[in-house]
Amino acid sequence: MSLIRISEILDRIRPLPVRTVALQAPEGLKRELAAVADALRDEGYLVVISGDPCYGACDPALETLAYADILVHLGHTPIQDDDRILFEPVVLDLPLPPLDSVLQLITTDTIGLISTAQHAAALPRLADELQKHGIAAVISDPSPRTPLPGQVLGCTYAAARCAGADELLYFGSGVFHPIGAGIATGRRVVTLDPFTGDAGIVEADRLLRKRFGVIEKARLADRFGIIVSTKSGQNRMRLAEELMNHHPRADVILLREVTPDQLLNLGYPCYVNTACPRLALDDQIRFPVPVLSPAEFEILCGIRDWEAYEIDEIVA
Repeated sequence: MSLIRISEILDRIRPLPVRTVALQAPEGLKRELAAVADALRDEGYLVVISGDPCYGACDPALETLAYADILVHLGHTPIQDDDRILFEPVVLDLPLPPLDSVLQLITTDTIGLISTAQHAAALPRLADELQKHGIAAVISDPSPRTPLPGQVLGCTYAAARCAGADELLYFGSGVFHPIGAGIATGRRVVTLDPFTGDAGIVEADRLLRKRFGVIEKARLADRFGIIVSTKSGQNRMRLAEELMNHHPRADVILLREVTPDQLLNLGYPCYVNTACPRLALDDQIRFPVPVLSPAEFEILCGIRDWEAYEIDEIVA
């Protein structure tokens, strides 16, 4: 069964004065692009498919617009306004798992609910179920980068700062987002996996200890490469220019894809990442040298105290 609602895509495209349509999807959805292409061709459209890696709505294949009238970006909610791009998120409509395990972990009468785009639509139903057990749920309004109520991204935790909530419940898979939400807000975070029903508590201390070690290792560096992404939703040149002022031997490096081989070939003993915030935290084990977040670089340079550590976010 396809996760992509092809009929909805066709309904959105038909009123538009376009002849050629470009398609883009993240790795988990790429094999479904052929079916979308078939449906578009049946309607008389020409189709171009982007085969490059895609990591999020921050990474639209703008280069395809040299060959197409419009780009259909599948799998993510929009983070930028561009009339040439149609964002078509994939939303999973799953039944709620039993709440027995998660109810044992919640220690408050008011909890903030957060999730990713795939599961954010289930948050109102989850709130109703929690209410039956005497727990009030708070779901934050959308933000410019997160257009769904309660939605968080790996680079934006505005929804986790919901007012009046003593702790957070993350409805989704994996630990990166709930750990990030915990660091961003300082709140206790309980998790509930929508597929397995497993519940848990995320601990940020282990990650923070690792990051402290990376900062200490980076103190041996005598030169820094400040990475700036050329992707439209990740480019933070102004931040990179501010960071350059913190060290006399820092250079701006423009990259589209940040890979271990590229960093190895460039030869810097340490990098500062202003591209996707997940790179420094998620991929450090793959990189040949320390890769710091902007806040970690400020700690290294004495601009910020360790006690003022904060997770990197893209807020606009």
